[in-house]
Amino acid sequence: DVSGALCISQAWPGMARTIYNDHKRFLETYLTSYPGFYFTGDGVYRTSEGYYQLTGRLDDIINISGHRLGTAEVENVVNHHVAVAESAVIGYPHEIKGEGKMLSFLPQNISRGYGTATLAAELQQLISKKIAKYAAPDYVQVTQGNSSDTHTG
Repeated sequence: DVSGALCISQAWPGMARTIYNDHKRFLETYLTSYPGFYFTGDGVYRTSEGYYQLTGRLDDIINISGHRLGTAEVENVVNHHVAVAESAVIGYPHEIKGEGKMLSFLPQNISRGYGTATLAAELQQLISKKIAKYAAPDYVQVTQGNSSDTHTG
């Protein structure tokens, strides 16, 4: 069981060969971090059985009051909740903390006894417990239903 950067040793048809008008940036971003390999930008977890699970973008970091937090780290905690099908975390400008975060998630099956407000609060508590209090999102949006399902923390 190991986690790390997902890198590819051989090119495949249709693979990106440059960034328009910035070939130097392409080389620096994808080919120099791990010499001899193409760096995809993704993190990966490999099980002892040899299965791979993408864990998210390694460059998708939010800086909250001086704490650097990967969005995939928060999404991973949320996605393990029985009532969550999938989630996304994004940062937004925050005048006090530098950046704040918003969690958007799709419920697995809201009829399991979870109301949207209850589930939003439970997810904030879960993130606080599994990662840290500062990692709890400022806003939680349920993507099922209409926009009135948004709850603040």
